[in-house]
Amino acid sequence: MPNFNGVWSLATQFQYATEWPGIGKLAQPQRGLFAGGGTTLATIDFITISSTGNAADFGDLTDGAHGVSGTASSTRGVFLGGQRAAGGVNSNVIDFVELDTLGNAADFGDLTAGYRYGASCGNATRGLHAAPNNVINFITIASLGNGQDFGDLTLARANMAGCSSTTRGLFAMGYASSHSDVIDYVTINSAGDATDFGNLTVSRYEGSGCSTNVRAVFCSGLQSNTRQNVMDYVTIASAGNASDFGDLLAATYKTGGTSSSTRGVIAGGNDNADENQIQYITIASTGNSSDFGDLTAVRTNTPAGVCGGHGGIAA
Repeated sequence: MPNFNGVWSLATQFQYATEWPGIGKLAQPQRGLFAGGGTTLATIDFITISSTGNAADFGDLTDGAHGVSGTASSTRGVFLGGQRAAGGVNSNVIDFVELDTLGNAADFGDLTAGYRYGASCGNATRGLHAAPNNVINFITIASLGNGQDFGDLTLARANMAGCSSTTRGLFAMGYASSHSDVIDYVTINSAGDATDFGNLTVSRYEGSGCSTNVRAVFCSGLQSNTRQNVMDYVTIASAGNASDFGDLLAATYKTGGTSSSTRGVIAGGNDNADENQIQYITIASTGNSSDFGDLTAVRTNTPAGVCGGHGGIAA
């Protein structure tokens, strides 16, 4: 621990605060990342979630990807699966970045098989990836390595949305033989099959999720070729059906979502054309979304969103 003596000016206090264990980390703004979103698009953008404004360049994935999903600890972001530009096939690649350091992603390990259009969630230690064939993989975010079998979803479906509290992970919506309103849940630190949580207010697929430790919000999607502006929410600790949260700025689908401990951010998508729009909500308060800024490029096919302060990480 640093040892500082004497009387400090206010400026000196701010300077020294970053060197005390824990204080500097808590003082840093929460950074959100959006990655991929196109077969040849490897770009990772970043924003500061507590403010509004346009995204800036963070670095690149190891390859262009769409249909990739993301999760994070407080320090590390992880991007799983997707259809990668190299060969145009469903990929088992897992990439990672350090959230506080700009730069390109590096190899983390492999999923148990190649998947695109899965969904991810996690807490401070463990990340989960639910695949369209109902398989759930898990990783330990702090340790590089391959995904391991966790269990199965209640219903095999693609194009889901995932989010979490510190203990529970949720996977909602998706497409099986038709659009789905199913919400599944798992206990993140205990491997096993998912359990039915309840149903969304509107069945759909190709949407996104964001959450605090208390509440999960599921945004956008497609139902029978009709884009949706719907947002609905659940209380993560209590199984049950979703309730209406409010409306997005426009009906859209193929969005990416992430969240801090208070704010949800929804980016990209397609509202008759590919979008670069970023919008946000205050998760504890129901209501319509507001404009946040723009991504560095248009994104569709669900850019993967991560943040080091999401609902699965205790404040």
